[in-house]
Amino acid sequence: MLRIVGYTVAIGSLIWVLRDFHVVRAAHDMANADWRLVLVGMALDVLSYGFQAIRWKLLLTPFGKVRTTRSVRSIFAGLFANLVFPLRPGEFLRSYLLSNSEGIGLGRVLGSVGVERFVDLVIATAGLGIVSLVVTLPRRFDRAADILGVIILALLIVVVALVFYIEFRLGRGKAQKNTERRVPGRLMQAMIVLHAMGTAPSFYPAVAVSLMIPFCQAVALWVLMHSYGMRLSFMAAVVVLLVINLGVSLPNAPANVGSYQFFCVLGLSIFQIDKSRATGFSIFAFIALTLPFVFLGFAALLRSGLSLRSMREKVSTFPRQSSSRTQLKRN
Repeated sequence: MLRIVGYTVAIGSLIWVLRDFHVVRAAHDMANADWRLVLVGMALDVLSYGFQAIRWKLLLTPFGKVRTTRSVRSIFAGLFANLVFPLRPGEFLRSYLLSNSEGIGLGRVLGSVGVERFVDLVIATAGLGIVSLVVTLPRRFDRAADILGVIILALLIVVVALVFYIEFRLGRGKAQKNTERRVPGRLMQAMIVLHAMGTAPSFYPAVAVSLMIPFCQAVALWVLMHSYGMRLSFMAAVVVLLVINLGVSLPNAPANVGSYQFFCVLGLSIFQIDKSRATGFSIFAFIALTLPFVFLGFAALLRSGLSLRSMREKVSTFPRQSSSRTQLKRN
């Protein structure tokens, strides 16, 4: 069902984006692009995932030593899976690969991915709020930012409360036994993992490194805009990136096809960029930022000991494997 919804959204987005699209004009703009700047943009985007690998390593420090090379390899392999399959199964695949190579429990690795996503969402929301003070945004974007900010603030309060709850309640032996009877097993494990990461000294460097991820991506997008002949400010690139990242945060079609173009055009519309030209840039940026991970991701997949066939099998059977492992641990 989710797959059908994802493809439906992707097709609907592409239909809207490609309506009134001038192919000849887009081809002319792409032909006149500054390809030296394009290469710089590609390199910066790849670098952002290097910072993600360092952050992942830092988050998992309480559970074991993670080699940076293994973290990078797992992330690139996961990105390749996201390019091939819908609903973003690469998050599960990279967790499986790192769990196997570093000997850390799969549940803990998946928990770290959840923390990553939450930190990214908090940074994106805070960034949108800060940018709205500098850049004049349409009223609907301001309203959406306010609503999202309230939701994220509420979630942040809940997460902090859970961390303190475990710190003061589960740290005591008798209280821990009594609480474990009241809290379901999976929820208890998730809370303990969250507490371990949130209270570890490595958590704060991980948050600091998290800031470098959207920064590199924003600079990459800004450089691509200039290579395409769009002389927009860096803050404009930040706004467009935030709109894209928030828009594609939900799993959808492979490689976010359709939704990436839709939200890129939507973000550029804030700065009065013609829809046809914005569509051309969305396709141009999508190709430039996706192409490196086709090769790097495939190479990382092979280095991980998986083939395309075995990757497909792992992706399709992962939910069942995860459930069976959890059941075995309970027994």
